Amino acid sequence: MRYTTEDGGRLNNFAIEPKMYKAEPPTKRQQLNYIIMGLGALVLVAGLVFVAASVS
Repeated sequence: MRYTTEDGGRLNNFAIEPKMYKAEPPTKRQQLNYIIMGLGALVLVAGLVFVAASVS
């Protein structure tokens, strides 16, 4: 376990930090998948709103 010793002999525990990495921008295929999923979610929500409005 990692810890540091502060003034007065107190121990201070720190969480183990994950390694940092740079995020890569999405590829064209991933962008297309995001658009398709967004449109699917929009159709689902619009359908649910329509059903809720027609029932009430």
